[in-house]
Amino acid sequence: MDTTTTTFQHHRERLFGIAYRMLGAHADAEDVIHDTWIRLASQDPGAIEDPEAWLVTVTTRLSLDRLRRAKAERAQYVGPWLPEPLASEADQPDLAQERDESLRLSFLLLLERLSPEERAAFLLHDVFDYSHREAADILGIAEDACRQRAHRAKTRMREGRPRFDVAPGAHVRMLDRFMEAMAQPTLERLRALFSEDAVHISDGGGVVRASLRPFVGADRLARLYLQIAQQLPATTRYEPGTLNGMPALLWREGDALAGALWIDTDGSHITGIYAIRHPAKLARLSAQAFGSSNTLAP
Repeated sequence: MDTTTTTFQHHRERLFGIAYRMLGAHADAEDVIHDTWIRLASQDPGAIEDPEAWLVTVTTRLSLDRLRRAKAERAQYVGPWLPEPLASEADQPDLAQERDESLRLSFLLLLERLSPEERAAFLLHDVFDYSHREAADILGIAEDACRQRAHRAKTRMREGRPRFDVAPGAHVRMLDRFMEAMAQPTLERLRALFSEDAVHISDGGGVVRASLRPFVGADRLARLYLQIAQQLPATTRYEPGTLNGMPALLWREGDALAGALWIDTDGSHITGIYAIRHPAKLARLSAQAFGSSNTLAP
């Protein structure tokens, strides 16, 4: 393996971690990493004084450009857009909730509130531990401007953060209760799962049947999931999974992956329930599950 390849592989985990958190999409992050590699391969190795700084700068700026385009595309997206999950193992230390909140799918969804510029400054400083000066150099802006962007982003993230912080075990228990209720559904049983202000968001991208807007409230969610349970094909089955290091549910119709679901919980009720139904996202998730997993350590 030559020096250029060795250098790139040494830093690839961090580069993918930056790109994925910036974009919330596995395929887009991989495209950015590929483009970064192409640019590195075209350089004279001796001309790069600090390979890590160079690679992080290129990856971040490519991610920023792609995110700006994605924001415009998502404005035309049919129905809600949800981050694209990664298949992962619960015991991967860099994916564990206690070690890295920034990989939770709910956290990635919260990042969508930020402008691309705020998102980049926030991630570099608050997640990847670069100083404001280092982050400013990476982004090619003044240090004061970077500091202000990161501060605005942190404030907006804090305002939208879930009120309750619970361990993964609580998610497992609530998902077990959800599976039991869907197996023998009644309105009362389903109603008991949800908090009064619980929200349901489903991403079908206009390709498959899915809710085109969020559902809010325990009564509405109970009626929705009662209808879903009654209409599920007999071949449908739920199975536990792990997405981005957190407990989740996968459901299959026959052998085909038909959906992926994760929740927010206060420990007693489901406060948010999010479902990926988009076939392209599910196809990439299936491919990950049977391939090598990505690590995303900051």
